Amino acid sequence: MANDMSNPDHRDAIKIFARLGYASRGIVYLLVGGLAALAAFGQGGQTEGSRGALERVLAAPFGKILLGLIALGLVCYALWRTIQAIKDADHHGTDAKGIAIRTGLMVSAVTHTLLAFFAATLIFQFGGSSGGSGGGSQGMASWLMQQPFGRWLVGAVGIILIGVGISHVFKGFKAKFHKHFAMPTQTQKWAYPICRFGLVTRGIVFVIVGGFFIIAAYHFNPSEAGGTAEVFTTLRSQVYGQWLLAIVAIGLFAFGLYSLLAAVYRRINASM
Repeated sequence: MANDMSNPDHRDAIKIFARLGYASRGIVYLLVGGLAALAAFGQGGQTEGSRGALERVLAAPFGKILLGLIALGLVCYALWRTIQAIKDADHHGTDAKGIAIRTGLMVSAVTHTLLAFFAATLIFQFGGSSGGSGGGSQGMASWLMQQPFGRWLVGAVGIILIGVGISHVFKGFKAKFHKHFAMPTQTQKWAYPICRFGLVTRGIVFVIVGGFFIIAAYHFNPSEAGGTAEVFTTLRSQVYGQWLLAIVAIGLFAFGLYSLLAAVYRRINASM
């Protein structure tokens, strides 16, 4: 059948946009981590979340073209995450753990779709700047709170984010990504420590963001929800905040490298 997902043409297309998606996610996190690291050492102004990083891209030479390519890649990544969730490309199964992981994949698909849409608004100048990742998180929390059982929906998002974060931490500590990588042994020696550090750091950031959503739900105040930019701000206000910020920034940069490595070496199961 022309629409059969097992068709070689479809398999090739899925692999292409999955790899393009991982690469685009990697570029976003390289920007987020790099800008935050510069800020931590007094070289880059304020810290930025993913949206703020995309705004920086727009200001660069050929910014709209670069931003368009990143937006396209983010859409591809969202499509791949959707396929992973619905078709169970990585064989997570239908038990409680598998459903939880696949739900996290769908959440990832939604958030990266929203990020791609934000990039499009920058390119075509729809509306104004959202002021970093917090605008997206707070906007989402505000919209959810306007729905029936809104407070519970915001709390549920927080719980899901914390679950995804804990999963990332374990994935990094135990190098569970190994089964999905077809990477030469020599490359593994230097790449795996970077991958592990990046995954653990991103997991910690997710846990903190999930905590923001739960606090917002408890106080019924969407302005208390936050994203990566708010994580940076919170860390910077702590004792030894500059060093905490620097460590997390370098970790997110490492996660960007992990994503670029995934674009090259990850096994993409397109036969579903």
